[in-house]
Amino acid sequence: MSTRGERAPRGFRLSVSRERVTLPNGRSVDLDIVHHPGAAAVVPFVSEREVLLIRQYRHAAGGEILEIPAGKLDPGESPEACAARELVEEAGQRAGRIEKLGWIWTTPGFTDERIHLFAAFELESVPPRPDDDEVIEVMRTSLDAALERIWRGELTDAKSALALVHAARRLGHLR
Repeated sequence: MSTRGERAPRGFRLSVSRERVTLPNGRSVDLDIVHHPGAAAVVPFVSEREVLLIRQYRHAAGGEILEIPAGKLDPGESPEACAARELVEEAGQRAGRIEKLGWIWTTPGFTDERIHLFAAFELESVPPRPDDDEVIEVMRTSLDAALERIWRGELTDAKSALALVHAARRLGHLR
């Protein structure tokens, strides 16, 4: 159960601005833009064919969703360092090697948020350190089963789906 809260104050690592923009067709419009510090998401590979997913409670999504570890960049933090930090915090894993897969715009119609996508290998178990607002269950599954969950509409988190597809292609599982 929840109640509508107050709007987050400015400085909450997100801000909104109204900008007067001249479009390529010469028309001028006002646009509301959510400014975001950026984020990183990481596909943890237990082996070449097995990954870890997390089932996480997401209030805005109305309940639990499947995803990969991810989070906002801290001030001055590199995307790779953020991915490594989130991997420890959310999945209880430290990576021996992290590879960049690319980056995505989340919702370019109203935010400047970029999420940097990574794959992590040579994992070592460490104690997880979830944030106070995180309720997480770690799940081990095959990469093929994770991809099947995307195709069946069970894994609908865009950053996670695209990161898994990029990782599968990088490892030669997709063409």
